[in-house]
Amino acid sequence: MEQFRGTTIVAVKKGGKTVIAGDGQVTMGQSVILKGTAHKVRRLYDDKVVVGFAGGTADAFAMCEEFEKMLNKYSGSLMRSAVEYAKNIRNSHRGNAEAMMIVADKDTLLILTSVGDVVEPDDGVCAIGSGGDYALSAAKALIRNTELDARE
Repeated sequence: MEQFRGTTIVAVKKGGKTVIAGDGQVTMGQSVILKGTAHKVRRLYDDKVVVGFAGGTADAFAMCEEFEKMLNKYSGSLMRSAVEYAKNIRNSHRGNAEAMMIVADKDTLLILTSVGDVVEPDDGVCAIGSGGDYALSAAKALIRNTELDARE
């Protein structure tokens, strides 16, 4: 049975603001669009942390829930929560989960994977999901060649 997937999440950090956006699309396999209005970006920890997720739907929801537990445990410290989340994932030996999240607060932007990776992008721009490469290219081009703010 094919897994449901969320497709594209992009994040831009510019001018002291960070924006995470998603396309709202859920696909089955490579091309069957099942839903176009999914909510894949959420606010956590009293709206101080924003997360966007892509990948296998069940895996992404489980990731989000586990990360939220870490945020609550570590008083909203994004970096500490991300590192502890990653350690827990690596210690549990979950090798078949397929999801990623972009997480951000007012200071930090990170990519988390369902296998325990934590990546901080160099230039304040990142994207995940099957359309992530296209979104990343577009966001980087707009950041480098326009005066648009993060939201625009």
